[in-house]
Amino acid sequence: MAGSKASDVLAFWFDELTPAQWFRKDPELDAEVRRRFAEIHAAARRGEFVEWRRSATGRLAEIIVLDQFSRHLHRDGPEAFAADEQALALAREAVAAGDDAALAAREQAFLYMPYMHSESLAVHDEAARLFEQPGLEDSLRAERRHRAILERFGRYPHRNAALGRRSTEEERAFLARPGSSF
Repeated sequence: MAGSKASDVLAFWFDELTPAQWFRKDPELDAEVRRRFAEIHAAARRGEFVEWRRSATGRLAEIIVLDQFSRHLHRDGPEAFAADEQALALAREAVAAGDDAALAAREQAFLYMPYMHSESLAVHDEAARLFEQPGLEDSLRAERRHRAILERFGRYPHRNAALGRRSTEEERAFLARPGSSF
């Protein structure tokens, strides 16, 4: 979409929002993301921001749109996770190109987030290496919690309802515990 800027995405995510807002379920924030970025998200899903990939920050913006904005735009629905593979592919390209080295730690955390969102343990092997960098200690702890859930269940049980998957008794018991979901 003409006129869309990666810098607008990054300014919103890193300057307008606080870190506490990044991971909290907030219907007002979801509505704000929908109002401001739904069209950009749709264009990113269609692969229309190839020019953003010419810079590390542009790649990061596209990944945030596909990975984080998807979760705000489609909260509690299957579309929240529909762009995960696309975001992971872009993150892997960025890492292979060395673009992550040009980013600050908080930016790297979101470049690497699609690895953490994967339900593949092999991908989590990559994630662990990426998050073991100085400044990413909180993200590394989160990665380890995510991986432990995958090792136990083979998937993220908190996605089951949204994805139409039947939960096992063990998963239902796990989900009933406070703090079990992300």
